Amino acid sequence: MADIATNLPSATRLRLGAGAGAGLGLLGFSILIAVAVGAVPVPLATVIDVVLSKLLPGAAATGAQAAIVWEIRFPRALLAALVGGGLGLVGAALQAVTRNPLADPHLLGISSGAAFGAILALLHTGLFLGLLTVPLLAFAGALLAAMLVVGTARLAGATSADRLVLAGVAVSFIVMAGANILIFLGDPRATHTVVFWMLGGLGLAQWSHLIYPAAILGSAGLWLWSKARALNAMTVGDETAATLGLDPARLRLSVFVAGALITGVMVAFSGMIGFVGLMMPHIVRLILGGDNARILPFSALFGAIFLVWADTFARIVMAPEDMPIGVVTGLLGGLFFVWLLGRRA
Repeated sequence: MADIATNLPSATRLRLGAGAGAGLGLLGFSILIAVAVGAVPVPLATVIDVVLSKLLPGAAATGAQAAIVWEIRFPRALLAALVGGGLGLVGAALQAVTRNPLADPHLLGISSGAAFGAILALLHTGLFLGLLTVPLLAFAGALLAAMLVVGTARLAGATSADRLVLAGVAVSFIVMAGANILIFLGDPRATHTVVFWMLGGLGLAQWSHLIYPAAILGSAGLWLWSKARALNAMTVGDETAATLGLDPARLRLSVFVAGALITGVMVAFSGMIGFVGLMMPHIVRLILGGDNARILPFSALFGAIFLVWADTFARIVMAPEDMPIGVVTGLLGGLFFVWLLGRRA
């Protein structure tokens, strides 16, 4: 990772550093706004006071507004940032390793596999491993779906980028059919909650839960970023990557595993949220070019900002009810997908 940064010209490093700083600042501002607005508005100055009171030793904030800010909205906004960052990062990595501009955890069926595993844990197996049960089974489902997509593509001879997406859509339908069967066979009293969760939602965010998506995004995300050069070679073709000493099949499998791990954990805590991984890498490429050393971290940053604002909109558009965030991202992502197809035509 240090090599990625030091091999860039100094002027480019300065511009990227300034852009990253501005992006992080915008993310922090977005989180504060997300915490302030809602069915019960909280003044921005109060939000800042509550956050500082929790972070600075000896200070304390009490009252209803402090509870709303710190116990409900702040962990929700942070979870939105983590999930958006993870999905944006995975989308960028998948698009590079498959040489497919339409690759996305949702379109390739990885999110559906994660949902299958999570539903299996929530409705049938129970939390036999404690809080880790849902993320682990979601990861297993996501990994299984990813392997099914790769296997289906190879079995059908679907070597082109567009056909790989078709294989992913087919696997997604099959896996979601299995997930619907699990819901049908589950406890009717719990199915309503699970169906709402499948549409995407961050309302169950808690401080104790954030460590899992944060740890996975930090570790797997840094590993993916360390492979930026290899991903650049993969975008040219397997033959070129092989001449540079890479094992394309092994790298592709490793990226799919890392992507399944991130997606599985994110889906476990947020439900199915589509198209973030499709949109963010394309927006970053339009601004910063095609180097994955830039695309990967900035896709994560843009994804975090986007999902914070999408969740904010989902909370206020039908207040005091929460609109499923998957509805918002699905609408925007569908329009973006149509634009992308038209642009490529």
